[in-house]
Amino acid sequence: MTQQRSRPAAMPEKPTLDGLEQVWVSRWDEQGTYRFDRSKPREQVYSIDTPPPTVSGSLHVGHVFSFTHTDIMARYQRMIGKSVFYPIGWDDNGLPTERRVQNVYGVRCDPSLPYDPDFVPPDKPGKREISISRRNFVELCHKLTEIDEQAFEEVWRRVGLSVDWSLLYTTISDESRRVSQRAFLRNLRRDEAYLAEAPTLWDVTFRTAVAQAELEDREWPGAFHRISFYGERGPVWVETTRPELIPACVALVAHPDDERYRPLFGTSVLTPLFGAEVPVLAHHLAEPDKGTGIAMICTFGDVTDVTWWRELHLPTRPVIGWDGRLLPEPPEGVEAGPYKELAGKTVHSARERVVELLRESGDLEGEPRPVRRPVKFYERGDKPLEIVTTRQWYIRNGGRDEALRERLLARGRELAWHPPHMRARYDNWVGGLAGDWLISRQRFFGVPFPVWYPLDQNGRPAYDQPITPPEDALPVDPSSDTPPGYTEDQRGAPGGFMADPDVMDTWATSSLTPQIAGRWESDDDLFRRVYPADLRPQSHEIIRTWLFATVVRSHLEFGGPPWSDVAISGWILDPDRKKMSKSKGNVVTPMDLLEKHGSDAVRYWAAHGRYGVDTAFDAGQLKIGRRLAIKILNASKFVLGLGEGGGEVTEPVDLSMLAALSAAVREATEAFDGYDHTRALEAAERFFWTFCDDYLELVKARAYEDGPASASAHEALRRALDVLLRLFAPFLPFVTEEVWSWWREGSVHLAPWPEPDAGTGDPAVLEAACEVLRQVRKAKSEAKQSMRAEVSLLAVTSPRAALVRPAQDDLCAAGNVEEFVLEHGEETSIEVRLT
Repeated sequence: MTQQRSRPAAMPEKPTLDGLEQVWVSRWDEQGTYRFDRSKPREQVYSIDTPPPTVSGSLHVGHVFSFTHTDIMARYQRMIGKSVFYPIGWDDNGLPTERRVQNVYGVRCDPSLPYDPDFVPPDKPGKREISISRRNFVELCHKLTEIDEQAFEEVWRRVGLSVDWSLLYTTISDESRRVSQRAFLRNLRRDEAYLAEAPTLWDVTFRTAVAQAELEDREWPGAFHRISFYGERGPVWVETTRPELIPACVALVAHPDDERYRPLFGTSVLTPLFGAEVPVLAHHLAEPDKGTGIAMICTFGDVTDVTWWRELHLPTRPVIGWDGRLLPEPPEGVEAGPYKELAGKTVHSARERVVELLRESGDLEGEPRPVRRPVKFYERGDKPLEIVTTRQWYIRNGGRDEALRERLLARGRELAWHPPHMRARYDNWVGGLAGDWLISRQRFFGVPFPVWYPLDQNGRPAYDQPITPPEDALPVDPSSDTPPGYTEDQRGAPGGFMADPDVMDTWATSSLTPQIAGRWESDDDLFRRVYPADLRPQSHEIIRTWLFATVVRSHLEFGGPPWSDVAISGWILDPDRKKMSKSKGNVVTPMDLLEKHGSDAVRYWAAHGRYGVDTAFDAGQLKIGRRLAIKILNASKFVLGLGEGGGEVTEPVDLSMLAALSAAVREATEAFDGYDHTRALEAAERFFWTFCDDYLELVKARAYEDGPASASAHEALRRALDVLLRLFAPFLPFVTEEVWSWWREGSVHLAPWPEPDAGTGDPAVLEAACEVLRQVRKAKSEAKQSMRAEVSLLAVTSPRAALVRPAQDDLCAAGNVEEFVLEHGEETSIEVRLT
């Protein structure tokens, strides 16, 4: 597509950074500066799989940090001639959104309630949450995310992200639901997705299943209780931190080589209080040196219980419900009388009551022994996870298939990792998987599974005969849509159907961002041009979730990786080098920084963070970045104020400067091509300060004169400014665009990236001259005299005298030198005699 070209604007009398963001954000939008040109063939496209930030509150400075890295690369690729596919998305379905809706509006979803079209949430939520229908709840989710998304967009535009806003997507949109459901149905058709009833890690607060990738271990207080089981040969002492699970006990287990318990293997014992008969078994996972060396197997206390239960083919005695309370009825084989003391209690209250009963029965020896131990939590939860038996959807990811695991490890080796050592995190995660990917969630605001189940004549669902819609009917919501061949009045009726009640985990949708943004199977022409993508940028803690899950979906559907390169950002740390997080209260919000220091300054700070490195927030870097932006304004005003260039560059100092600039261009280009934006900025900045502090001072007097030497300076200065603006453009888009507009047509961000100039200059000439000039300044400074003070004698002896000679006139003018003596010598000596 053709971009609108803006004419050069008049240079302001007093350039300022203030207000540049509002001016240029609006102008870029009007002129379509960053609009993706979809007419380019795939080899001329650079496609980015942009992270969709979770819309459940406010952005923090860590988001700005990592998103700026991506934007810098997008701008560079655009300048080297690529049509950049750079979409933006909002991840607006998931538990964080639901929790935020509950907190903001004071409501809770109850799917059994009918829809109320006139429902209006209270202005001020009360202490008790109002129960509303699922449809009402989802409407509030949409309402709140729209508000949050507007605030997010304001921040990203202010930061200067060069995304194509016409490509905006959300993970709850019709297109996203269509893509998610289509991918799932194809997984199901190929037996890559399956429904299974199994022990599941469960968050009792959110009342939903939790996947392995969402777990974290936290230290949690507990206590060991020494309790006795009744055996044929006397009491068998067991130490446990979870006495409330005694009614869920299905066996005792010890190590097969433990001589203490070998006589008991094959016998039975009775559980204290509840009198259930359980076998004593052997298993190699039992630890002889832990507690008494024999453990109770409960269904289920932890993941080891699940392993024992599965491998020893044990029965199930569930006692904990989805709400985290003990079930109202005892499991089979457990006496109802004692159990009624626990029914309906929370886990904590049940534990306290069991301990009291054990004391009364004499089955508790001594007092509980306090201990702190690692306990598994959902990463967003605040209560320990329980393990309950539920029916869930899974996608095969190599956790139970060694051949698939090896293929997915090979996919990781196909990717170019920036930095390379981050691949180890991928390998370690895939190598350590303990099961397939659990993708269903017991939530309300998400992508529903496009599945119904037929009901038999007794109203029981046939889970092994799922009914699915044709792909051309997607997206569907089974809770309101009917399956093929049925009518609405058959919903829930014997011989009719029921909808799958669950929604997909948010990662099951986010794992398809390349397909969603690329309009997979709804815009084949676009998809061919942008998939697989060139770059996946993201942070390192979600390699196990977002990155791996996307690789899995791409491998299963397309038989290849979803991108060629992955760039992994580090975390932002506070000044005490602790990770910034809302829970710790040490988050810095970006808008205040953007308004105080300016967007270019914030981007400058972000650009100094390398991929894969955790970076401490440093307000001092923001001040340096603002100083750099102001210097670009002032230096540009000086250069452009000298008049037109257009002549030839003939003077050795000018040619030397351009040669040094060419070296900076070469270094910056190599750095960008190696995904090292920080080194690219350092190369540009290092030259720029030499240019301003030394070269400008050297040639200033000559530039104000007339004649060929002056024309040489004018042309060199303009060439340098032209290149410098383009070097800085990816990092400081606002100030560079402002200066570019004073004398060039179009946008600097659509200008070609500078190429090294094969000139005849020697960079050493400028370097040698600057060394002498710095000594002259130092002498004046130490004498507390003006930089324009006269130097009666400047005597230089140097092995590089031949390099200084071409700059002699410029040095005398810059230093206000009356007499200049230059001699060759083995040692460098510079004498400055002030008048």
